[in-house]
Amino acid sequence: MNAPAAILEKDITPQGGDYEVIRRVIEKISLDYRDQPSLESLAEEVGETPGGLQKLFTRWAGLSPKTFLQAVTLDHARKLLDSGLPLLDTAYELGMSGPGRLHDLFVTHEAMSPGDYKTRGGGLTISYGYHISPFGLALIMVTDRGLAGLSFNDPGDERAAFADMSGRWPNATYVEDMSATAPYAARIFDRSRWCSDQPLRVVLIGTDFQVRVWQALLKIPMGRARAYSEIANEIGSPAASRAVGAAIGANPISFVVPCHRALGKSGALTGYHWGLTRKRAILGWEAGQLATDR
Repeated sequence: MNAPAAILEKDITPQGGDYEVIRRVIEKISLDYRDQPSLESLAEEVGETPGGLQKLFTRWAGLSPKTFLQAVTLDHARKLLDSGLPLLDTAYELGMSGPGRLHDLFVTHEAMSPGDYKTRGGGLTISYGYHISPFGLALIMVTDRGLAGLSFNDPGDERAAFADMSGRWPNATYVEDMSATAPYAARIFDRSRWCSDQPLRVVLIGTDFQVRVWQALLKIPMGRARAYSEIANEIGSPAASRAVGAAIGANPISFVVPCHRALGKSGALTGYHWGLTRKRAILGWEAGQLATDR
């Protein structure tokens, strides 16, 4: 039986201001992804507050505007890379500052729940191993969900390095297993393996505030730096520069979560948990990598 023409011609587009806001934001992101529009600019575009848009978009779409933007950008990145476009050209085509930012986008991360963190690692099995790296001996710690720890030490300091890292999650079970950590060591320090089809999975184990700071660090492109105050503003806590500095110092995943790109207010390198000499070495290595791309 054929439906009446009146029904066929009926406009079934959802009505209401909320839908129109979501439609405009999705359209804006889909068309202007190369500009990597911020939550603030998207909110201004549709006449919402950043917090209000974040809640509304997440409720309607099931993910945040930022996550939707990342998904759109990744989809375009995969198509460009599959077409044979070089990594550097792909990065610039996507409106990024360079391949370092593209790399950061392909590091996928998740955070343990606050409850998991409060148990101080209870019920968690962490495999660990020591590996040679460009910046000294690397202690790598992984869970079944991904990379959880990366620190550097000099030969002979292995025991102290392990005590430092394991002390963060004292109730976890630790198993020395280089077969589990070796694949991570091979990928982390080999830039040719920073690719989209096999993103490096990272597990952030910390307080809510620490995780927010570490997520902000992941946004800093290779070859760039951010002051503690800038990071504090980015996470919505402009008066918390000192607390941001403490969270950066507590970052358990060196290099991958780039705390070495954070600077003091005056632009000074300030402290680094694994030594200022090593921080300078990492920054120099990154500068050299970018120079080879030009």
